[in-house]
Amino acid sequence: MSVLVLRLAAPLQAWGASARFVRRTTESAPTKSGVIGMLAAAQGLDRDDDAGLSRLAALRFGVRIDQPGTRVRDFQTAHHAVTGKSMPLSERFYLADAVFVAALEGEGAFLDELHTALRAPVHPLFLGRRSCPPALPVELATRDSSLLQALRDEPWQASGWYQRLRGKEHTVSLSVLREPVQGEEHGDILRDQPLSFAAAHRRHALRSVVSTTVEVPNPRAVAPRVPAAAHPVPRHEPFDAVEEETL
Repeated sequence: MSVLVLRLAAPLQAWGASARFVRRTTESAPTKSGVIGMLAAAQGLDRDDDAGLSRLAALRFGVRIDQPGTRVRDFQTAHHAVTGKSMPLSERFYLADAVFVAALEGEGAFLDELHTALRAPVHPLFLGRRSCPPALPVELATRDSSLLQALRDEPWQASGWYQRLRGKEHTVSLSVLREPVQGEEHGDILRDQPLSFAAAHRRHALRSVVSTTVEVPNPRAVAPRVPAAAHPVPRHEPFDAVEEETL
């Protein structure tokens, strides 16, 4: 199996799995439907192309939380463009300064196609919401590996300031949310398996999510400070200088 590895970093991200009506929440990590939607945009799929979507949705998905970010709330007001009447007040939630590594496992040739599409996307890419463009190139690499091994091997993608903030840790433990392998015990259930993005009948199915952790090196770890007692104290005898003068 091969794995396509992505870096999802932006000032703002929003990954809603159950957001409806005037309250649009965000999950703490990218959703599979959100990432699949981004890949569909890169390929230029129509919203009602359910056959093309099913090929993407069949990929096994996992995500590593490299920098969790901060949840922020945006309060919005609007008026109808024609009547001028006030629209319902709405709340929208975002993740600020977050960084994730997402991985999709599948057949190598198809993942190479997706990797190429991300480098020259047909439609603009965004991280969960149209107001959230990525700050850095999304595509990292394709690996000949399992999904979990790819998430374990990828270097830590957190910002430099965040890596320095955890500079006392030579290795950091990062949370991983992934789909289980066949025969593995299932974890949490999330309505996040895209079936159709068509505006008239947008549909999602349930999928299982297993939570684990991986250990990765911190490239900005600082060497531990040596206690003063561990340094040899140089000999100091003030009368040595006096004795040299009298000789």
